[in-house]
Amino acid sequence: MVVSPMPDVTPQAGAEAADGKETASRSSRLVVGLTGGIATGKSTVAAMLREKGAVVIDADVIAREVVEPGRPALEEIAARFGPHVIGPDGRLDRRALGAIVFQDDAARKQLEDIVHPRIMEEMERRLQEAPQDAVVVLDVPLLFETERWLRRVDVVVTVYADRPTQIRRIAARDGLPREEVERRLAAQWPTAVKMSRSDYVLYNQRDYAALARQVDDLWRRLTTRETGSQR
Repeated sequence: MVVSPMPDVTPQAGAEAADGKETASRSSRLVVGLTGGIATGKSTVAAMLREKGAVVIDADVIAREVVEPGRPALEEIAARFGPHVIGPDGRLDRRALGAIVFQDDAARKQLEDIVHPRIMEEMERRLQEAPQDAVVVLDVPLLFETERWLRRVDVVVTVYADRPTQIRRIAARDGLPREEVERRLAAQWPTAVKMSRSDYVLYNQRDYAALARQVDDLWRRLTTRETGSQR
């Protein structure tokens, strides 16, 4: 299914979102996998869904928590990548680390091996604590890349913005040169591939109101269980 820029929802022919997924819940709980590329507006959508009553489990927030000072993951990162990735305040210098891992696949894999198991453990704990009748949104940037969470969700939602929009937003937000922005985008799965495997796609290239209308429609479908899933 595609949630278009207009409020109407139309079927997406040949969607593959159900492929390889396990049933995520045996109760009335609905588990939604929310994903999208850098600067597509995924966090904005998550915030909108939280305001409507969803339980949002944000992988990025948990990723920041597991590398707080004093946590084992931070010590492992410093040992692997060097003390220069730790700032004067004892916290992770994300820009310094990003400069390494976004241009070195092996380094990125080593970082993932350190943090992903800890992120997944905490996400699993919060998922199990969610009410049985809740709509639970797993906000996971690497939903398709990691596979584990893809098998745990009932519905997949991808937030889309075209590449020029992403580049403009990242440059404005992070102050990075275009070459670095392009490198970070290239390190992720193409959003078009994610879209083809999703139950819903939200288009976020217009204004906030246009996105809000799509989220309103999505929320109605989620809460009435009009999920469009091919299970």
